Formats: sequence, C-alpha cells, structure tokens
Amino acid sequence: MSSQLLAGKRGVIFGALDDQSIAWQVAEVCAEMGATFTLTNAPVALRFGTLNELGEKLNAEIIPADATSVEDLENLFQRSEEILGGKLDFVLHAIGMSLNVRKGKSYTDIKHEWMLKTFDISAISFHKMCQVLYQGDHMAEWGSILGLSYIAAQRTFPDYSEMAESKALLESFARSFGYHFGEKNKVRVNTISQSPTMTTAGKGVKGFDEFFGYADKMSPLGNATARACGEYCASLFSDHTRYVTMQNLYHDGGFSNMGMNPKLVG
Repeated sequence: MSSQLLAGKRGVIFGALDDQSIAWQVAEVCAEMGATFTLTNAPVALRFGTLNELGEKLNAEIIPADATSVEDLENLFQRSEEILGGKLDFVLHAIGMSLNVRKGKSYTDIKHEWMLKTFDISAISFHKMCQVLYQGDHMAEWGSILGLSYIAAQRTFPDYSEMAESKALLESFARSFGYHFGEKNKVRVNTISQSPTMTTAGKGVKGFDEFFGYADKMSPLGNATARACGEYCASLFSDHTRYVTMQNLYHDGGFSNMGMNPKLVG
C-alpha cells in the first residue's frame, strides 16, 4: 500500500488527456496517497481524450474548463470547493500547446498570431489560474501550486520553438505569484522542469524520439518517467515541502547539470 502522504488533501489537476499524460500519472499517485480532487481539461480535449476513464477509475469528478477563460476558471474552482468540501490544498497546471509546432512551422517562420495563442494557452493561463485562485481565496493555508516546465526555458532547443519562451514566462509567473501567495496565506508556487517524456504532446515535437534517447544517455540517472514525476509532484503537494516556493525544480536525472557524458562520444 502506498504511503498516505496526501490523506485529507483536496486539489484540482489540469491537463490529463490519456494514460501517457504526466497529469494522468500525477492523478493516480495522488489518489493512491489519499488525496481527493477534481480533474479538468478543455472541452475540445475531452472529446478526443480518455479522461472519463480516469475519472471513473479514481472516483474523481471531471469539470470541463478552458484554462484561458477566467469565467471557466472561476466556475471550476467554485464547483471544486463544493464537490470536495473545502478549500484547495493543491493545484497542478499541466497545459501546453503550440500551433506552430503542430503545423511544422520553423522558429524563423512563425505565425505570430499562433505564437500569441501559444503564450495564452501555455503560460498566461497559469497567471489567470493563479489570479482566480488568489482573488477567490480558493487555496487553503500552506497549499501548493505547481506548473510543469522544461529546460528549454533556459537553454536553446531549436525544434521546441516558441514553447521555450512560453515555459520561461510560466516560470516567471510562478516566481511572482509565489511571493504574493506566500504573503497572503503561505501558499507556495513552483515549477517542475521534467525530463523529455513520452507523452502525446511530447511526441508531437520534431525529432523527439532522437532527443529522448540523447537525454537518457546524457543523464546519469536516465530520463525521469511520468510516474516518477507524479511522485515528485505528490511530495511537493505534501506538508514535507512547506518551505519550498518560487523555485524551478529540475526533475531530469541530472541532465540539467551535465556538460558531456562520455557515453555519447563514439
């Protein structure tokens, strides 16, 4: 039996689509550790994903919400409090999408209206989410808010395109809201910079398979799995990490601190 690390905790998990999603794994781990939560994704994603299966399996209610809509977010958090019976102890933002990447547009030939849409979905939605949580007083004291990021926020990965800037903006929002939430009611706000992970979204990036193998060889511990990321998120939702805030935390098997691994030199 798993440790009941999150017994009594209430939360909201954004972004689970199918069993390859990191958010799906986070939900399964949190349920095993005693948490109760609602699940949410955009209405369009619910039509082609398998989130209903997860909701039934974990007895978690699904509330459709467009994370770029303040009205949808207000409804989501109000309903979640009603369903769960109290304020929220944790929220996971696992959202990212780029039309330029999906449609194969190179970084030097980006459609800027698509770029703005990328920023709105992948980063500004985090600010909107935090603002609704803050203004609506939906977070319990010593709660935890997490966003999923990637090392491209700090280093250049050409095929990741403007998603790199999205993640940099996401991390900045987390630091800024970390201050305001900390002063308000001791809620911490962090981002996790995860290894390349075989998710539906990840596999849509050009050259992903090759890079996944490269990162796995470069990292002394190998790539962190989605399940391991779920376990790390759970630790950051728990009371054992109450004084960790405003951080971008690398969960990547050591990749972020490597210069060269002799295994990659032929």
